[in-house]
Amino acid sequence: MNQGIFIALSGAILKESQVELTAQNLSNSSSMAYKKTNISFKDYLSNAESVQNGTAMTEVARLTVDFTNGEITPTGNPFDIALEGSGFIALDNKQYTRRGDLRKDMEGYLTTKGGIRVLGQNGPIEVPPGKMEIGLKGEVVVDNKPVDTIKLVDFADKKSLTPPSNYIYKTDQAENPAKVVVRQNCLESSNIDIFQEMVKIVSSMREFQALQKAIQSFDELTLKMTEVARI
Repeated sequence: MNQGIFIALSGAILKESQVELTAQNLSNSSSMAYKKTNISFKDYLSNAESVQNGTAMTEVARLTVDFTNGEITPTGNPFDIALEGSGFIALDNKQYTRRGDLRKDMEGYLTTKGGIRVLGQNGPIEVPPGKMEIGLKGEVVVDNKPVDTIKLVDFADKKSLTPPSNYIYKTDQAENPAKVVVRQNCLESSNIDIFQEMVKIVSSMREFQALQKAIQSFDELTLKMTEVARI
């Protein structure tokens, strides 16, 4: 069988993956603090013959998250915070997030929307009843009395962070202090450029269709060669 069909097939599979990933980005364009995920590819020579004719197979190299900040939108909700700069909100069990629509659970602890407790300098932050204010460095104050300071961290290599699951990141890296400004009564929007992602998905679909046609052509050529061999 013509080796070209495998090369075209590997490309088509990856273009399909790229279309799916771009569609995922687009579907989350209105999700708060969502970070765009990019896919990168790598080529490799499939055998010695490939070295001579320059053909190569392709596979996914890695998925990376683009941590560029999204726009900050005022909400008026004192439990909403947005991070301006590079960093994350530290959560219980070595988990991290940038999504700042926080709330108070039944036991009075500050948590994410999903119920994971937010860490302060002294562990999970327990918020007493009263008017809560959050300062630019994450200081939590209730009725003018200091409660704790939200633990804000950053990492030397963000590429090693696991792609987010429900806006939660995980890593085994050492935590560094984050250089961020906390904006209370605000939320961070996604960093998706809808126009850019639309262009990308149209381009990927066209490339996918071209590779499909190439596979069909290789298939037809192989069939003809088989018929000739039988004569």
